[in-house]
Amino acid sequence: MKNSLVQVTVAEFCEREGVDYRLVLTLVELEIAQPIAGDDVQEWVFDATGARWLEKALCLKRDLELEWDAIGMLVLLMRQREELQRENAALQQRLRRFLAD
Repeated sequence: MKNSLVQVTVAEFCEREGVDYRLVLTLVELEIAQPIAGDDVQEWVFDATGARWLEKALCLKRDLELEWDAIGMLVLLMRQREELQRENAALQQRLRRFLAD
């Protein structure tokens, strides 16, 4: 199991969000989140990042009323955007250090 400060079991997630295991299985199949432990859907454990993406997907479904496939694509784009923002911030920091010399 990955070391993660916060871990959420699929049972805890389903109870908190009021969803069924089958929905979580669908979200994992769409690669919205990946469990960090557990061989069966009822045993799955998610880290904080995975649980956050599952929550975001549920919010997108509720707020935008999109199909799950569209939400899967939207989450992929959101992840790519976050990664690009992190890379951009790191490059800007390196550039500032370079120009300061």
